[in-house]
Amino acid sequence: MEFMEQYKREFINFMIESNVLKFGRFTLKSGRISPFFMNAGAYVTGSQLSRLGEYYAKAIHENFGDDFDVLFGPAYKGIPLSTATVIAYSRLYGKEIRYCSNRKEAKDHGETGILLGSSLKDGDKVVIIEDVTTSGKSIEETFPILKAQGNVEIKGLMVSLNRMERGKDESGTKSALDEITELYGFPAKAIVTMAEVVEELHNKPCDAAGGKIIIDDKIKEEIDLYYDTYGVKN
Repeated sequence: MEFMEQYKREFINFMIESNVLKFGRFTLKSGRISPFFMNAGAYVTGSQLSRLGEYYAKAIHENFGDDFDVLFGPAYKGIPLSTATVIAYSRLYGKEIRYCSNRKEAKDHGETGILLGSSLKDGDKVVIIEDVTTSGKSIEETFPILKAQGNVEIKGLMVSLNRMERGKDESGTKSALDEITELYGFPAKAIVTMAEVVEELHNKPCDAAGGKIIIDDKIKEEIDLYYDTYGVKN
């Protein structure tokens, strides 16, 4: 078993405590019936957003380092994610990262244009931040927006949870995050993977749930069966 960083263990428990990661029977947008579901919209309080920003900042720092200028959060969920994370990044690492998000519709008065927060200029190095990516559809929309602003370099994408499901490739050998890397040429990473969640929670009392076992043998079996069908083939 590989060493798992402490912030990852804390983040897994934080998702349970915040009622963001649930186990049961859920119908996804894709029509798949999943034994787990993640709803980042359940992060609603000041302390939750503060902690969430810290976990993202730690994962970005570990995976991409400090050599970037802008954190871009696609509307709408990416707006609070990007703002919380640049605040945390400044506090943890002493580096000022600008935040930027897009509007769903361009504004024609006041602060005009399609962007919120910082503008983008030639030479800017950008990290994209999202909650979870299952199909890569949002990157299809985000990539041209970023490239239309100037000659920017995208350093990578950070999501909170890698569901580890196969993407669009019918061979089933690549995850959605792997497909993004192959298609756009930048790394796509997650704070934690679903495999790490299972490793941390399977048959172990979870303090964030009052000492209850969140993933027992039955739920573990359902997760394994789900990945037999929808997981990435090795």
